[in-house]
Amino acid sequence: MPDKKSPPPPNESVTYRSGSGQGSPPDLRIVHYNDVYHVDSSSSEPVGGVARFMNLMEHYRKGPQFKGQPELLTFFSGDAFNPSLESSVTKGDHMIPLLNNIGTDAAALGNHDLDFGVRKFRHLASKCNFPWLIANVLDPALGDGVPIGNCKKTHMITSSNGVKIGLIGLGEREWLATINSLPPNLIYKSASETARELVPQLRAEGAEIVIALTHMREPNDNKLAEQTDGIIDIILGGHDHYYNHSLIKGTHVLRSGTDFKQLSYVEARRRPDGSGRWDIDITRRDVTSEIPHHKPTLDLVEKSTASLKTTLQKPVGYTVAPLDARFRTVRLQESNIANFVCDIMRHHYSGDCSLMASGTVRGDQIYPPGPILLKDIMSCFPFEDPVVVIRVSGQAIWDALENGLSQYPALEGRFPQVSNIKFAFDAGKPPGSRIVSASISGEPIDMARKYVLVTRGYMARGKDGYDSLLIESEGGIAEEIVSEENGILISMMLRQYFMSLKVMGQWKHWGASMGRHWDEVTSKVGANHPHFAACSTARENKADSSQHSGWDDWKPERIRERRASVALLNDSDSDDESESAGARDKCSDVEHLDNEMQIMRRVFSKWARLAGVECKVADELKAGEFEIDWTRAIAPRVEGRITRVDGDP
Repeated sequence: MPDKKSPPPPNESVTYRSGSGQGSPPDLRIVHYNDVYHVDSSSSEPVGGVARFMNLMEHYRKGPQFKGQPELLTFFSGDAFNPSLESSVTKGDHMIPLLNNIGTDAAALGNHDLDFGVRKFRHLASKCNFPWLIANVLDPALGDGVPIGNCKKTHMITSSNGVKIGLIGLGEREWLATINSLPPNLIYKSASETARELVPQLRAEGAEIVIALTHMREPNDNKLAEQTDGIIDIILGGHDHYYNHSLIKGTHVLRSGTDFKQLSYVEARRRPDGSGRWDIDITRRDVTSEIPHHKPTLDLVEKSTASLKTTLQKPVGYTVAPLDARFRTVRLQESNIANFVCDIMRHHYSGDCSLMASGTVRGDQIYPPGPILLKDIMSCFPFEDPVVVIRVSGQAIWDALENGLSQYPALEGRFPQVSNIKFAFDAGKPPGSRIVSASISGEPIDMARKYVLVTRGYMARGKDGYDSLLIESEGGIAEEIVSEENGILISMMLRQYFMSLKVMGQWKHWGASMGRHWDEVTSKVGANHPHFAACSTARENKADSSQHSGWDDWKPERIRERRASVALLNDSDSDDESESAGARDKCSDVEHLDNEMQIMRRVFSKWARLAGVECKVADELKAGEFEIDWTRAIAPRVEGRITRVDGDP
């Protein structure tokens, strides 16, 4: 029983009590968690955060009330390496020490753990102190019956008091269809069929209790319990981002929230009747602000964040065209940067078209020709709702475009930016009837036809008035093809796009499947937005960026040199992430330069507005004006996708 002198942390609630054995010590003690993306605390309760989560783990592992009881076992049900802004930079590496320090004993493979490709997952998994499990997704290229990513099918753990626990990992077919970088010819087997085959083997090997670690929607976990007739004692599930428990045919089905905001503490006791069954008690714990930080974990997160700051200052790409992300552009008319991003979204998911609210583009500046820093991507596309794919009628797309134009000419973030859609509008007409014409793939929109639309999760939840795109689970009629749980962030999509263009400092763990996919995407996007081949000679005799020379430093070519003076972002996945003092100084110089440029832009913008001076986008660079040897440069275009027919505002 809990020690009254050492009360548990706050916000404990009973999820399930078996009603027997409450006075006796448990035979097993387990913590379960799933779907963790953000390491920092949020602003609303439960705030989560890995440092507070770790404090709870320490409570269950070392609390005096648990003295003399079996050591804690910790199981994770998938999705840790993506998506988050941090993983857009680290490609999941920052999660390794956290998962290890939590004391994870085994994990189910989640769909987002494969977002950087199977080869990268194998690299990440090799650094984990625990096995990753999936039994029903097999890769013939690795051998007969070998799971994807060389995961294990099953795993046996012996607890500190000698209880043998049999684990099996299972996934669902649905999320496999949403990942574009998987190896060909994968074999998917029914989760229930696989469990009926492998669980008896675990029992034969001595497993006294069988736990399935799954990454499947709750209906699929429930189906697994229904179709296996109690041969599994507990299903610890992931993929859904909420907390829930069910008891189906003697099998407990549990999912434990998301984002380090919840966990489940499970106590299991053998039934004294000799049946081999278990009494299960489940406690839900919310990670609230009342729970103090675990200081070593907080220090680890802060150290990781500090290293990210340096990484963000490094070039990842190069543009020969100015990228117009000003609010007055993206919220009133077609923009080349929005065209570029919408095209990448569409081709990444092979959609018929894509539509993005212009509020997605947050840069509010012109990114001049020259190197594109990682921080440019992260600051221009900071939102953490993934790209989704839905199937909607032509009428729904038409209505979405009308909604996007409804507040024009106010600088509203709902203004639509598009790919493979063209439309003309008359702002003088009443809202809701402003579209004069609209087409998809060069043909007038068929109001009854179903189109595959790539958009943001924000819009598929009906935000900014996009009710016509509302998905079925939110009360709408749009059919989900790739849900928010399966989609990736725009910032990550752009990262991978620029990786595919690099010819130096390439990603060591890119993998053949990732390469094939992104080669196809860049080829299709390049048809509208040309790429310029890398120069064959490296820069020579460039002035040292640390030597300032007055106004000469603010010439466009000099600014490009200064921003490109830091080392390229190393995507080789080297274990040596150390930065020399000189490299850090150069990153600091670039940060100082960009801060000065931001001040200059704001001052000049205000002056130009008061003086009535019109600001125009700079010209593209011409051959000979840029010299790069590490990537192919991009040149996004404006193509007449959006036309206003009643004159300029």
